[in-house]
Amino acid sequence: MMISAPDPESDLTLSVPRDGDQTSLDTALIEPAPGTEMRLPSNPATFFLGGLFVLAVLAATYIASSIVLPVVLAFVLKLLLQPTVRILERLHIPRAIGALLSIILVIGTLAGFIVALSGPAENWAQKLPQGIPRLEAHLMPLNSTIEVLRSAIQQAEQIVNASEQKGSTVTLGGDHGLAGALISGVRSILDGLFTTILVLYFLLMSGDKFLRRLVEILPKFSDKRQAVEISQQIEGDISAYLVTITAMNAVVGAATAAMMYLCGVSDPLLWGAAAFLLNYIPFLGPLFGIGIFLLVGMLTFDSLWWALLPPALYLGIHMIEGETLTPMLLARRFTLNPVLVVLSLIFWFWMWGAPGAILAVPILAMLKIVSDRLQPLKALGHFLEG
Repeated sequence: MMISAPDPESDLTLSVPRDGDQTSLDTALIEPAPGTEMRLPSNPATFFLGGLFVLAVLAATYIASSIVLPVVLAFVLKLLLQPTVRILERLHIPRAIGALLSIILVIGTLAGFIVALSGPAENWAQKLPQGIPRLEAHLMPLNSTIEVLRSAIQQAEQIVNASEQKGSTVTLGGDHGLAGALISGVRSILDGLFTTILVLYFLLMSGDKFLRRLVEILPKFSDKRQAVEISQQIEGDISAYLVTITAMNAVVGAATAAMMYLCGVSDPLLWGAAAFLLNYIPFLGPLFGIGIFLLVGMLTFDSLWWALLPPALYLGIHMIEGETLTPMLLARRFTLNPVLVVLSLIFWFWMWGAPGAILAVPILAMLKIVSDRLQPLKALGHFLEG
């Protein structure tokens, strides 16, 4: 995974023993370059109080996720749309109108995306019950589990048919049942989208007002310059990351759709869109995509070997993109420790669900950019580096 090129000021000289030397690598001396020491706080109370502060912030973030998540999402989208608003402003379009046009463009694209794919998704959902016998043939060891799934689907169909014949609404478990959970989930999603759009509009319209106010209240000129540099690097690097990842995801989606069409899988645009969206979640998204394309292959082909073709092609496309193209485009800007990226994905998915998994890498990237620029946090920035 990629994020921000290492700061030349933080380069380390590693003394490594030569071949045949009895000294192990574990005892090699790491000597910082002159004037670039990354000193850790020597007072244990600093670690203790810092840990308590981080835990308090995370706890508040978890409890207030319905407010914090839309604000963070709006801030990241602001980094993506800010260049567009500036281009429109150079064309003598007022910032308020430019922000509104940018948001309308994003919402219209998402709405068209959903409408275009809702039909194929519904068709595949209808194919699933009829495709269970084919899945049984491919997965004989799991026959008992599939039988339970089939009986559950049949019971659900009987309940739906009975409700349609009676002309009444079926309520499962009252307000706390399935229907209540679905209504509550849809309501929370709509509330979050409205909050995100509202905050995003005012962030785009305000421009650099918050940065100017921060610079004005900082006492030293060096602090003012540092605040501007951090803000510019976050905006430049995160915007470049989001634009590059979106472009590469579009390439992955188009290639996946073409491969599915050549394989004879119906609705290739649907699977291209699935590959496009899943690629926003590093590591975990492609793994989930392999499972989806394996299921699609089993529902499409009678032979198990042919059923393995769609996930194999998807994996090949992802390997080409993830191991060559994207690193080549982003390596000059940033490198992140892949282990910490996976841990960040798991943590933010637990905190905020799928939106948290999408925001995990930008959040980790911003943390590294800030840590590299602030002397007390340079050790943390070095630890986050890939």
